[in-house]
Amino acid sequence: MVVLKPREVVPNIELNLVGGGTWSLEDQTPGNFTMMVFYRGLHCPVCSMQLKELERMKEDFAERGVNVIAVSSDTQERGEAAKADWKLPNIDVAYGLTVEQARSLGLHRSAGRGKTSIGIEEPAEFSEPGLFMTRADQTLFYSCISTMPFARPSFKELLGSIDFAIANDYPSRGELS
Repeated sequence: MVVLKPREVVPNIELNLVGGGTWSLEDQTPGNFTMMVFYRGLHCPVCSMQLKELERMKEDFAERGVNVIAVSSDTQERGEAAKADWKLPNIDVAYGLTVEQARSLGLHRSAGRGKTSIGIEEPAEFSEPGLFMTRADQTLFYSCISTMPFARPSFKELLGSIDFAIANDYPSRGELS
């Protein structure tokens, strides 16, 4: 399994966007960071809560020069349903993350186990949550990768951390092997 180190270039990923078009990491030109929030998919109630919170806070991130995208390995249909059902009009939602792309980022993968607590069937395979922040030069600044749907980073705390990092030119940490 790949473990990306801070200050290293994150592999480029290209994704299809709900509503049309494509998104590519290498095409991002953020004022400070690009934040990629990887979610499990339409079947995950925790993902719904997390992305609804991100929707409410999107402008807070934009004010700090942070581009935001939510990504899953869901199909186009399920990606569209998540964006509509979860009411995410201001967040770019990408679908179709491939196994190879997930592996290149070090995301954990799981096998589907039937219907979730909200009655939606899990896909045969899907990626577990992760959050990556890259600088404009596509180097990794921060990452948090999970094997479970719970215990994700707090967006409110992350905003405070971004403020501190920008104000103090704080370097990314964890670069040693």
